[in-house]
Amino acid sequence: MEVIIMKELLEGNEKLAEENRRYFADRHILAINLMGAPGAGKTTLISAIAKELGDIPVGVIEGDIASSIDAENLEKQGIHSSQINTCGECHLDSRVIRDGADQIDMRDAIVFIENVGNLICPAEFDLGENIRFLAASVPEGDDKPFKYVPMFSYADVVVLTKCDLKEAVGFDNTNFLKGLQAISQAPVFDVSLKKGTLPSGISAVAGYLRKKYEELSLS
Repeated sequence: MEVIIMKELLEGNEKLAEENRRYFADRHILAINLMGAPGAGKTTLISAIAKELGDIPVGVIEGDIASSIDAENLEKQGIHSSQINTCGECHLDSRVIRDGADQIDMRDAIVFIENVGNLICPAEFDLGENIRFLAASVPEGDDKPFKYVPMFSYADVVVLTKCDLKEAVGFDNTNFLKGLQAISQAPVFDVSLKKGTLPSGISAVAGYLRKKYEELSLS
């Protein structure tokens, strides 16, 4: 697998984002910018969604500071993936997205752009995606919408992961929703993907994406 290196940010990110948008539209791709902190369960979420969608092809443009561990694991599951290494940058930019998209070369599909694990930098950068997903895990705490306002306010969808741990960590669901709803009307999906148990909540997330993909087909 060729690893794409992002050496520097490119001026004109917005212009390139629009080019990416046209690229995805021409290929009938629903592009999802998946953001979240390290360890929020982004890659696991993608894997579960891909299994649930079944008949809709899923591809991944994987962003990490270093390594290709996640992309290789997704490939082993039959999910076509490309790897972008940012070499220290805390987010992806529009330029490298096109490189990653060309590498997986998909059409008529849902493509996840798994952004670098960070709750600050990725929020500001349009990559040409259709939808912004934010994976927020229960162990991170119920105060995150209050502390990371830009990230939560820019998200179109919030997926609350590791929900099986709510009681164990004393997660206050009401407080979390209070913080989120003060800045956003994004729908929230509760998901649990604990190993050795049946997945919970993933069918609702996949159903949301299927509907958006079908709407794309009609446009």
